[in-house]
Amino acid sequence: MTATGDHPRPTYEIQVQGELDAGWQQWFNGLAITLTYGAERMPTTTLVGPVVDQAALRGLLCRLWDLNLTLISVRRLAADGKEENTND
Repeated sequence: MTATGDHPRPTYEIQVQGELDAGWQQWFNGLAITLTYGAERMPTTTLVGPVVDQAALRGLLCRLWDLNLTLISVRRLAADGKEENTND
């Protein structure tokens, strides 16, 4: 088993239906928050950034649940910002 500090933290992209502004960034451990509007002006919030471990990821998802936001997707991103291929 290796210590968490031996490897870079994985980056996640989490999308939810609903509206969060940048003021929530600190509450979500510094993840970048982007708000977009899709069809019929439906707001979608995207949070992107490194997550320490699975427990921290679960904590982030629980916070979104507590705010009654609908989860759209959770993706682990590769270092280049693209979706990581986990089928290797």
